[in-house]
Amino acid sequence: MPLIKDGALIEDRWTRVADETPLPDGPVIVSLARWQAEREGLTGRNGALGILLASSEAPEAIAEDLDRFDLVCLDFPKFQDGRAYSHARKLRQRFGYEGELRAVGNVLRDQFAFMVRCGFDSFAVADGAVALQWTRAMDEISVVYQPAADARATASRQRQHPAAVDG
Repeated sequence: MPLIKDGALIEDRWTRVADETPLPDGPVIVSLARWQAEREGLTGRNGALGILLASSEAPEAIAEDLDRFDLVCLDFPKFQDGRAYSHARKLRQRFGYEGELRAVGNVLRDQFAFMVRCGFDSFAVADGAVALQWTRAMDEISVVYQPAADARATASRQRQHPAAVDG
């Protein structure tokens, strides 16, 4: 699956591993269930470790272990399920996670700009042919109405304090 990170199409070096599958060498992504069941062994593993949280799995479940993960993947199982947006903001703002935060699943181009604003910095996209068009989505919206993890000035803040926004 194509991966967009920092506005560029890159090769994904991570391997998502099913719970019952032995771990290969290299960077791996495991489920929350596997992390909870094999925490000791995974902690001692020599290699980068990522975790996948389903939309129904709250980031509080890994908050105390965030320093152990180089990558946190948040799943968008369907268009109508936006819990991963809230999870991303919690990870970045409340828990201070600074590692890679990846959107996976039903990741849509028209939501790209807001995903970035919530703290995502990589995106597993379904269609590689249009993946590079995604970066243009960041330039399509010049004014934002909601505060987000990126601390970009909202429209109301710009109206109230234009000098602070421009200068």
